[in-house]
Amino acid sequence: MSDQTRLSVFKTYKLYVGGKFPRSESGRVYEVTDSKGKWLANAPLSSRKDARDAVVAARKAFGGWSGATAYNRGQILYRVAEMLEGRKGQFVHEVAHAEGLSKNKAAEVVEAAIDRWVWYAGWTDKIAQVVGGANPVAGPFFNLSTPEPTGVVTVIAPQESSFLGLVSVIAPVIATGNTAVVIASEKAPLPALSLGEVLATSDLPGGVVNILSGKAAEMGPHLAAHLDVNAIDLTGADADLARDLEIAAADSLKRVLRPRAEDFAASPGTDRMTAFLETKTVWHPTGSLGASGSSY
Repeated sequence: MSDQTRLSVFKTYKLYVGGKFPRSESGRVYEVTDSKGKWLANAPLSSRKDARDAVVAARKAFGGWSGATAYNRGQILYRVAEMLEGRKGQFVHEVAHAEGLSKNKAAEVVEAAIDRWVWYAGWTDKIAQVVGGANPVAGPFFNLSTPEPTGVVTVIAPQESSFLGLVSVIAPVIATGNTAVVIASEKAPLPALSLGEVLATSDLPGGVVNILSGKAAEMGPHLAAHLDVNAIDLTGADADLARDLEIAAADSLKRVLRPRAEDFAASPGTDRMTAFLETKTVWHPTGSLGASGSSY
């Protein structure tokens, strides 16, 4: 068959929920265009039901993911970086169209995102030593503090940084044992939906990351008020939406990470990991040995 008679196979973008690729429950889609207004694809327009399904999947995955060893989580995150490296060309193409970048600049952004995954992969078995440890207390006690994941975290991804920003808000959440429900950039969701395809083939258990495309203003209030969501990252919300979601989150005492001006290309530090960690402190008597009062 000649190239002139061959029909191109257009990609159908789908959600990533519970390790599977469903269409939106509502059957709705919306047009995604590039920086010049040219049509790129139809993306699923997620509904409130899709958001609830994503929370169910995230909660189901939380026990196994949080209970895995930190070393194992690091191996899986590194595997994600390996898979991203293998599909770098696809992401360069999508990021260039999404953000109006040249091919070379888009390649730099994608490489930075891959490096960011590797960076967080290395932190999985080190963060406990940085934010935990033995506490000096008066009395015959061991007093140890250790970090534990908060639970299910809703993440509103950055609107402008469709891939590097996306990776920068997802990786720290799951590196510390949380599970995530992610609302992708509304105007540039394609890199996020393609990331779901990478996660599905990277040994990451289904449900650890769930990716929805559509309107944060439509899904956000339901997720902020959802009683089985433990925290919310408002990075991609505008000022009015962020205020409304923070108020909705207060009823169930969620942890809230407020939006702030960020340079995602800069070194991220540990703030995003510690934002969704709880501290567990254990007291244990040391005991005494004999009449001398010595202890161990």
